[in-house]
Amino acid sequence: MNELTSYINTYFETEKELSEKLAHYFTEEIVLRNDFHTHVGSSKGKLSFVKSGFLRVYRQTDKKEITQWISSPGEFCADPSAMIFKLPSRSNIQALTDCELYSISPENYQRIQNEIPEWPKIERLFLAKCFMTMEDRIMSFISMTTDERYHYFYASNRALFQQVPQQYLASILGMTPETFSRIRAKSIS
Repeated sequence: MNELTSYINTYFETEKELSEKLAHYFTEEIVLRNDFHTHVGSSKGKLSFVKSGFLRVYRQTDKKEITQWISSPGEFCADPSAMIFKLPSRSNIQALTDCELYSISPENYQRIQNEIPEWPKIERLFLAKCFMTMEDRIMSFISMTTDERYHYFYASNRALFQQVPQQYLASILGMTPETFSRIRAKSIS
């Protein structure tokens, strides 16, 4: 059982046979450091499971880049507008490191919907978990101070703090790099 099958099995609480069947629709892919998984405006999205490496999901505004998320090993990554709704992608997804991924094309995603009767239940569970993650993040923004947000994020994402440039972490947390550095320095001392 590879990482993807094992992850599907655990994350979705599926039987081994179903997990292997789902994993069959994914293909292995390498995205090299600084290369793009998805570009803004692309209507050909894909869903990927990160086996190794880090993918940064970000948007460009008139004034700056805003990092929305960093996908780490053991996590899925996609732009839902392109993948599910077949609309132009709203975000860039770029490799911060060389990445090994298991990816599913929109065509195979559609095949899963047609060929695996359990898929609607699994997909609902997946989307609900994504929604809960987003809801937790929104609550942290409206209910925590910048110091509390930093410590909350650090507690659940320690590996990112060793692997990802600080300006991206600061952006995820909605703070300037200077504020991030100040809080980090205070935490270390």
